[in-house]
Amino acid sequence: MGEIDQKQKNESRKIMLGMMAIVLLVLIAGFFMLPALGTVFAPGLGLKDAAIIAFFVTAILLIIFAVAAGDGLLGELQYMLAGFFLFYLIFWLMIAWVF
Repeated sequence: MGEIDQKQKNESRKIMLGMMAIVLLVLIAGFFMLPALGTVFAPGLGLKDAAIIAFFVTAILLIIFAVAAGDGLLGELQYMLAGFFLFYLIFWLMIAWVF
């Protein structure tokens, strides 16, 4: 019984370290992209640029939701697709409106 518990703790540690590494890489990439984002947002965004940004924001957000849900990628695909299009529409129009 203690052996199984130790294996689960080790797996949990590996998953946590992997997730922390991914978050760290995203933060580092965001830090290096800050100067480029300043020039992109300076003149304002149109619907075309906002659509591209909204697509990637929505895709990343729904991947995070699916991973957190566990079986979300396969079991609830129809809801994930509906959520994707709804989030995409909202993000697209709000990004274009705000910026």
